[in-house]
Amino acid sequence: MALTALAILDGKVLPADEATIGVTDLGLLRGDGVFEVISIYEGRLFAMEDHLRRMANSAQNLRLEIDLGAVQADIDALLAEAGPVTGAIRFFVTRGGRRVGLVEAVPAEREPLILATITYAPPRIMDGVKSLSYAGNMLATRLAAEKGATEALLVTPHGRVLEGPTSSFFVSLDGETLVTPPLSDHVLDSITRRRLLAMLPHAREEVVTREELHGAREAFLASTTREVQPIARIDEDDLPLVPGPLTQAAAEAFAAHIRDALEA
Repeated sequence: MALTALAILDGKVLPADEATIGVTDLGLLRGDGVFEVISIYEGRLFAMEDHLRRMANSAQNLRLEIDLGAVQADIDALLAEAGPVTGAIRFFVTRGGRRVGLVEAVPAEREPLILATITYAPPRIMDGVKSLSYAGNMLATRLAAEKGATEALLVTPHGRVLEGPTSSFFVSLDGETLVTPPLSDHVLDSITRRRLLAMLPHAREEVVTREELHGAREAFLASTTREVQPIARIDEDDLPLVPGPLTQAAAEAFAAHIRDALEA
């Protein structure tokens, strides 16, 4: 079913281009608010409880009061109006108290990515907060594009690999195991990342350095909208396996996990 540009604003469903918030809302002025992006598969939401739980944690850490019951009701109403679509719902709550949800399309194809490393220092005060303040992340993607890449790979000034601007990073350095940077390195506690770590027997958290990437065998980015997307090159290094067997196994396992969750 084709996606219609729909939104919900404080409980009212309307065309997306008619949903507005006031210019004095600190969500607009300061990026002060929280958000989640939830996958829809033929009208069914995936990992909804996890997303609501993370939104509640983000709001608590940001000292933002939200009504999760109203958020759930808004999402249900928006999904009922949208019908059996496949895509995503982007839902955010602002410091001004506005609840906004949007139905969005997601790419049908997930071509292998070319990454460029971008130096980035995560603000520790924002640990555990998925906030609206994403200007730095979006700038990283633009800087990567200026280098001829399709996405950025964030790396600390000391050379520790972190994540993509909107996704988690997994890499195999030995061709046998997958590693992803630990939460202690101040990466996002991604729902997709957490589920992949739980389901893949050869995946674990481990510090990864920029220098180690020169010997990478295969790698992928993972997120709600990407699922598992292989990586073809990082800076000047072409990866030999695209997609590699571990990446393919991760993609297949996650797709099966989604199907099982939706059927349940």
